[in-house]
Amino acid sequence: MFDFVRKHTRLFQFLLLILILPSFVLLGVEGYSRFMDGSNATVASVDGHKITQAEWDQAQRVQVDRMRQQMPQADAKLLDSPEVRKEVLENLLRERVLAAVVANEHRAISDDQLLNLIATDPQLAPLRNPEVAKQIAAQQGLSVDGLLQRLRQDLQTQGVLAPVAQSAVATETNATLAFDALLQQRELQFQVFSAKDFSATLKPTDAELEAYYKDPKVAAKFQLPESADIEYVVLDAAALGKAATVTEADLKAFYDTNIKMYTAAEERRASHILVKAGEDMSAADKAKAKAKAEQLLAEVRKNPASFAEVAKKNSDDPGSAQNGGDLDFFGREAMVKPFADAAFSMKKGEISNLVESPFGFHIIELTDVRGGQARPFETVKADIEAQLRKQLGQKRFSEMSEEFNNTVYEQSDSLKPVADKFKLTIQKATVLRKPGADATGVLASQKVLDAVFTNDALNNKRNTEATDAGNNQLVSARVLKHLPSRSPALADVKPAVTAAWVQDNAAKAAAKAGQARLAELQKGGDAKGLGDALTVSRAKPGPLSPKALDQVLRADATKLPAYVGVDVGDTYLVVRIDKLVPRDPALIDAARAKDQYARAWAMAEMASYYNVLKAEYKATIKPSALKATAAASAPSN
Repeated sequence: MFDFVRKHTRLFQFLLLILILPSFVLLGVEGYSRFMDGSNATVASVDGHKITQAEWDQAQRVQVDRMRQQMPQADAKLLDSPEVRKEVLENLLRERVLAAVVANEHRAISDDQLLNLIATDPQLAPLRNPEVAKQIAAQQGLSVDGLLQRLRQDLQTQGVLAPVAQSAVATETNATLAFDALLQQRELQFQVFSAKDFSATLKPTDAELEAYYKDPKVAAKFQLPESADIEYVVLDAAALGKAATVTEADLKAFYDTNIKMYTAAEERRASHILVKAGEDMSAADKAKAKAKAEQLLAEVRKNPASFAEVAKKNSDDPGSAQNGGDLDFFGREAMVKPFADAAFSMKKGEISNLVESPFGFHIIELTDVRGGQARPFETVKADIEAQLRKQLGQKRFSEMSEEFNNTVYEQSDSLKPVADKFKLTIQKATVLRKPGADATGVLASQKVLDAVFTNDALNNKRNTEATDAGNNQLVSARVLKHLPSRSPALADVKPAVTAAWVQDNAAKAAAKAGQARLAELQKGGDAKGLGDALTVSRAKPGPLSPKALDQVLRADATKLPAYVGVDVGDTYLVVRIDKLVPRDPALIDAARAKDQYARAWAMAEMASYYNVLKAEYKATIKPSALKATAAASAPSN
């Protein structure tokens, strides 16, 4: 869209501010007004109003789509993990709290405030270019009113916490003390006692293995999950479509009937000169405007090559005037009707008569035309065939679904009748109560697995009811063998149990040897074997793992040398701290340290104030909601 087709010309650019400012909210005040939607279960509440499961799911879909755009190669399961879902719900709660504050305190942003912001903020300069603004608006898929509302919401909600952050004061002295403590360096030596150095000498007896395996914690590591061996059949719309007969005549008939689907929408490129004459203009002023437009029309008719220069000097559309009146390509629906009717009736190179619209008088020069041609049949033939097969498959699926359901129910002691009737293949698999990480197709459907593990299916070995697995697929399964959760016999897992015993006891042996060495050094023993001296810090951990480094830096070093034992599972470190070294000034200079400290302090202040608001507005998340999403994503044992 360009400036002259909008009633609020000056507002158009700053509406797009929403796309640059960091946003605290997605739904804002508008979402706050929809709190009372009772269409779904409550997962959280703010100020007595609920957040529903449906709203949480929608916010999750938006977040996943955004993350996929940023990380196309990311694992889809990670994007929909319990941790991500919890974060989405926390963010949704935060949005609603801030929206509630805005609504209850009647906060408002005026047009003048918005205009002043767009005019004074240098970061918003790109939005003053109408072409850039047009592209950004199109990407958002919002109306002008929608962009305006979104912008106001963001500014209003940012105004709740921003003053708190701005009030945080951080001095250079405080920043220096904080970073000195965080980035202090310690010069040390250490000796490693590794479990692998002891494992070769450990040989458990049968009695030791039996005693070890009787420990419930150990046995739990080898627990076999409940499982079922099943056979199943799938009524699949896609498979039915592939088996359908589609002729060349069918394809051509579909193409001819739906030719518009394969025809690119016609677009036109034009330049225009606008002489403003709004509906509120007096008759005399409007007549003057028309006379001016007629004069300009005569000028460009006399010298068509001067159109761009005349537009620059005389057009009242600031968005296009600077480009010689050029509006780029547009569709018919993008323009007000009088303008569109004129532009789409012209031939390339023509200059129109005066065209009157609610914005004034236009002189239009048509500069280019594109689109409007149908793609050849051969280029879309494969797409048409795929679409027809999909339609036929869905039609046959709808016709056969009820009969499929009746057959598996009425002849519930076998899947052969339904397989023979619908020419389906009986497949076999072993399944757990939850889909495995490598589960695909219908076996990845929790609804199908829930049907398999009903009492009737497990105990009576009857066909399950026809279960919707999604993607136009109906499934019926029959349990052949059911194995409850169980601990295998020691003989069946003896090699794995032996390896676990060796690993555990080797770690204990390493820790015991390390503790003995530590005691020796603390009594003044010879430091030989501690290794070369090195300097470590949180910024430069060297060979130390994060856990080992944390213990080293937390150790009491008021008296040097100091000795500390660091147990990190399969390795035990004996560490001697020889010297405390100030932080490396190259890591962060004083000015940057102060700036980072100030930002951290501001975030802490905002978090504290937000917690106060949560309490004031009684913002809570139901623990059952988080438990349910965690359980739904839990891997099978």
